[in-house]
Amino acid sequence: MRYFVQFSYMGTAYHGWQKQPNAITVQSVMEDAFSKLLGNAINLVGAGRTDAGVHAKTMFAHFDSDGIAERSELTHRLNAFLPEGIAVEEIFEVSDTAHARFHAVERGYEYWVTQQKNPFLTGLAHYVKMPLDVAAMNRAASLLLEYDDFECFSKSNTDVKTYRCDIRSAQWQVVGDRLVFSITADRFLRNMVRAIVGTLLDIGTGKKLPEALHAVIASKDRAMAGPSVPAKGLYLTRVLYPQELFK
Repeated sequence: MRYFVQFSYMGTAYHGWQKQPNAITVQSVMEDAFSKLLGNAINLVGAGRTDAGVHAKTMFAHFDSDGIAERSELTHRLNAFLPEGIAVEEIFEVSDTAHARFHAVERGYEYWVTQQKNPFLTGLAHYVKMPLDVAAMNRAASLLLEYDDFECFSKSNTDVKTYRCDIRSAQWQVVGDRLVFSITADRFLRNMVRAIVGTLLDIGTGKKLPEALHAVIASKDRAMAGPSVPAKGLYLTRVLYPQELFK
């Protein structure tokens, strides 16, 4: 039988989601916990891969098992077994062909920026001392929705077959003591959100005009975009699936 697990994690202590040799990752820690508690080797297939230091407020993975009688009890036992930086919210029974990565229809990210030195956000947000023109950043963010090829924001030397993404929303908002950039799309390229945020911050500090984004995207050149902002401010917040996958 196939199951989806919904969970969250603070990425500070991990080298991203995906298993790597000689590195502690969220996937390797969770697979170890699942395998020990279920009594057989469990392979978790994630909705995507987050880079080292990136956090996830909402993440999904699928796995196969002969059958779980009490999913709520397994959730409780997993949370007692897992490190405090990883939390399992729920386990769902899904169709046998459901795939956590390929069946996701939308994903969402947030990026947190703080404009004042705040020791409580040191590992959770990117500190930008220079004044930011949020209106200009939002004008530029709205231009993203006019395009579907984002090669300029992709990490170099990736093995993707297409750079096309359907960006559905992109906006900066003041949320309490943070400036939060929210973006949703059907898919994201590696490093894409951090490169977009770096470019928008260049616009916010006056290094570029909002209209410069047209030339950046048209160039398809990563060097034309802004620098990648630190991973610590990035959060995966949303993964949506067709309801018919869930039993």
